[in-house]
Amino acid sequence: MANKTKPNYLAKVKLLSKEDTERLLSRMGGKLPRRLEKRKLSQDEALAMQLELEDQQLNEWRKVMHSLKKKEEAKAAKEAKKSARKSAKKEAKNKASATSKVKVKAKTKPKVKAKSIPKAKAKSPAKAPPKVKPPTEVIVEPGK
Repeated sequence: MANKTKPNYLAKVKLLSKEDTERLLSRMGGKLPRRLEKRKLSQDEALAMQLELEDQQLNEWRKVMHSLKKKEEAKAAKEAKKSARKSAKKEAKNKASATSKVKVKAKTKPKVKAKSIPKAKAKSPAKAPPKVKPPTEVIVEPGK
């Protein structure tokens, strides 16, 4: 890791408020805080390096999000195209079946006859209840 920081980040560090400086220091990770404690770096240099690192990470995150968004858009476009193709197929099928139905009906349509009024069905006779056999009596004589 080079000790040199870009001058534009040093200028940004000098414009930071005390609260923003503290927040930036709290987000610092890796070797930077140790180098700052050992006084190998000044606080301004460490903050400038942290700003530069955060900008790089932000740019990488933006690239990833942009690629994810492109993938989602491509997927949505593909699904829209697929559903459009499906609906076009259905419409063509419906149109084809409608025209074929009309042709079939015209060729095989029988002559119309006058409809007669349907007769009421006769009621079936009521069923007789099943015959029940009377119980047989058993006479028991005492003593036998």
